[in-house]
Amino acid sequence: MANNTSSTCLVYVAASVDGFIARPDGDVEWLQRQEYSVEAMKGLSYEQFITDIDAVVMGRNTFEKVLGFGEWAYDIPVVVLTSRSLDIPDRLKGKVSIDAGTPEAIIKRLAQKKLYRLYIDGGLTIQAFLLADCIDELIITRIPVLLGSGLPLFSMAGAERPLKLLNAVSSKNGFVQERYLVI
Repeated sequence: MANNTSSTCLVYVAASVDGFIARPDGDVEWLQRQEYSVEAMKGLSYEQFITDIDAVVMGRNTFEKVLGFGEWAYDIPVVVLTSRSLDIPDRLKGKVSIDAGTPEAIIKRLAQKKLYRLYIDGGLTIQAFLLADCIDELIITRIPVLLGSGLPLFSMAGAERPLKLLNAVSSKNGFVQERYLVI
C-alpha cells in the first residue's frame, strides 16, 4: 500500500478500440458478451488490481449503473461523487459514502481516513481527475469492437498529457491492456 505521505490515483477501465466506454445512452452490454469471458482474459486481472486498492471513487452515473448489475462488487469503501442528494440502498449503508468537491479536496479527505490508493472510475470522474492532474496511472483494456459513437473515455478539454507505457498485454479473446504512467 502507499505510504502515509501521498496518495495514488489509478484508473482501470475498458474502452472500445475507438475510445468509447459506453454507448450514447450509457449502455455497456457490449462488455458482457460471452466471448469476453474471464477465462479468455489471462493476464488482464481486475481481481489482482483491486487487491491493492484502498477505496473506489466513482461518479453518480457509474454508481447507478453498478447498482443495476445486482450483487455489490466492492469489499472496500466506495465514494460517490455528486452534488445532488442520492439515496443509498440500506444494504450499502456504511459501505458507500457521498462526497463533492475538487479532486484534490476529495483525495485529501480520503487520505485523512488513511485511504491512499484510490481507484478512480467513471468517464466524467476520470476526466475531472485528469484535468486536475490527479491521475498517476491509467490501465486501459481495449475491447476489440468499434462502437462508432458513445461516451468517450477522454474529453476534448484539457492539456496534453505525456504518458509512459509501462506494459501492454494481449489475451486470447483479442483484448489489449495498456498500462501507462501519467508523467
